[in-house]
Formats: sequence, C-alpha cells, structure tokens
Amino acid sequence: MAKGPKMKGSRSAAKRFNKTGTGKIKYRKAFKSHLLAKKSKKRKRALSKDGFVSHSDFKRISRLIPYK
Repeated sequence: MAKGPKMKGSRSAAKRFNKTGTGKIKYRKAFKSHLLAKKSKKRKRALSKDGFVSHSDFKRISRLIPYK
C-alpha cells in the first residue's frame, strides 16, 4: 500500500475557502471590514452573504485546497 507523496496545498487559500457538503467552494466576500458608513444597507447585507466560486475558477481553486 505505498501511496504517493501528499500534495502541497496553499495555506493562504485554505484559510479563505471552504468546501460545502455538496462540493461547492465557499468564500467570504471582500469590502465588509471598514469604511462601512458610505455603503448602503443593501450593499452591506449582500456582502455579508457567502460567495461561491464560479464554474470557471472551480478547478483552479480546487487544486489549491486538495484536502478540504
């Protein structure tokens, strides 16, 4: 049972992305940390929701987080 070497994942990507139970990749949206007074409630509410990686980026991001 000789397995090959483990893949080296990206630590920075591992902290930013998570896989859901259905296999999608979830991330937290940017621009929600400061300078919030000038942003509308609607915009801030939309930024609070999780984002999902698009189909075109899925393969690229998946390679960065092989064991998530």
